[in-house]
Amino acid sequence: MLSFLKNHPFAVEAFFESSIVLTYAVPKEQLQHLVPECLELGTYNDRWAFIAVALVQTKALRPKGFPEFLGNDFFLIGYRIFVRFTNQKGKNLRGLYILKSETNKKKMEFLGNIFTHYAYSTTDINQRIEDESIHIRSQQSGFDLKVRISGEEQV
Repeated sequence: MLSFLKNHPFAVEAFFESSIVLTYAVPKEQLQHLVPECLELGTYNDRWAFIAVALVQTKALRPKGFPEFLGNDFFLIGYRIFVRFTNQKGKNLRGLYILKSETNKKKMEFLGNIFTHYAYSTTDINQRIEDESIHIRSQQSGFDLKVRISGEEQV
């Protein structure tokens, strides 16, 4: 009915307090069944396909131009596959195919599913920052990641 809303009808802005992106190379046969026929997997040596998991803590996410105090803080996890698409003019385009998106708040699930095709669901994402590590866990989603922080810049 209002499908035009799903195509990002307005820009958003937010501050990313933290962002971790994990990218995995897997045999293409393991991912092929997950993408529609109109897309090709982005591969290396026609053997390896790539899947990414992005974990982002946002602060003050809101429509662009709105005051920061109207924004909301959300934790977001996105699962994406690297793909290619050849348009009618023969141009080869690269992008990411959305498998799933998760958030820690129902409000983001509701609004995200109205204004995007990201297929949000709400899950129990917990992030704990310790002296030299970040621990992100979701029992519901079976996700448990611990990253050691090194170097001068720390969260």
